[in-house]
Amino acid sequence: MRGDAKSMTVLSPRSAAEAVATYAKIPNALPLAGGTDLMVGWNMGLLNGRPVLDLSRVSEWRKIRVVKEGVELGSLVTHAQIQAHPVLRERFPLLVAACATVGAAQIQNRGTIGGNIANASPAGDTFPALAVYQATVRALGAAGPRDIPISEIFAGVKKTTLKPGELIEKISLPFVRKPTRAVFRKVGTRAAQSISKTMFAGLLWQNKKGVVEEVRLAFGSLAPTVRRLRDAEAFLNGRVLNGETAAAAAEFLAGNVSPIDDIRSTRDYRLTVSRNILIAFLTGQLK
Repeated sequence: MRGDAKSMTVLSPRSAAEAVATYAKIPNALPLAGGTDLMVGWNMGLLNGRPVLDLSRVSEWRKIRVVKEGVELGSLVTHAQIQAHPVLRERFPLLVAACATVGAAQIQNRGTIGGNIANASPAGDTFPALAVYQATVRALGAAGPRDIPISEIFAGVKKTTLKPGELIEKISLPFVRKPTRAVFRKVGTRAAQSISKTMFAGLLWQNKKGVVEEVRLAFGSLAPTVRRLRDAEAFLNGRVLNGETAAAAAEFLAGNVSPIDDIRSTRDYRLTVSRNILIAFLTGQLK
């Protein structure tokens, strides 16, 4: 079966308030942001007869705002917008790098940061960067706004902690002091347009003596949701980084993630490559 447009009802609110009110009245409506994931299901006929809540006319959700505390990304901001924004390029380069790996130019121009989060794929390219930048998701529903740390927004494969009737309004990125080292790395079957086998984002702060003052490490595609390596981070804090401490920190990897065998890769490959990436980052070999 193929998608049948005639069987579908499309709702097109023009403001955030109207979008929330419409969603409350028609809770089985399927929110549509960029549509890059939704259209896959539509082409297969899986959405026939389903009302669609088209958010494209909610213009206030298409804006990037620089505020005192950081940067606010409207949920309809595209991956291409993020790559082009000068403040994001300077202050949040890992997110910019991640957005550059999302599909081809067509996907980057259509796909949105809010839709990416709501889709909740284990292989969501932006999630490790959002995790180390400690982003906050603002959900908006009939009961009002609710702020959700990025570490708490994902409930599993294709599942979020959004409540019924809630829509993603924006994502807030707090400014961080300039790190000693910052790296994003994606590993896929090809150099471009591939679904991740593993993804890594890391931020490291060291003092002049080489002692770790703070470190944030996150992997994607290694578990049902993005994972911060909390045990490795705690181990590294206060230590001098060298090959020995890097290797010891990597031993915590398997306990913080749960990779699987699937059509794209194997558990052992994912763990081995991720361990190598982590050690290379900590020892300064990964730029």
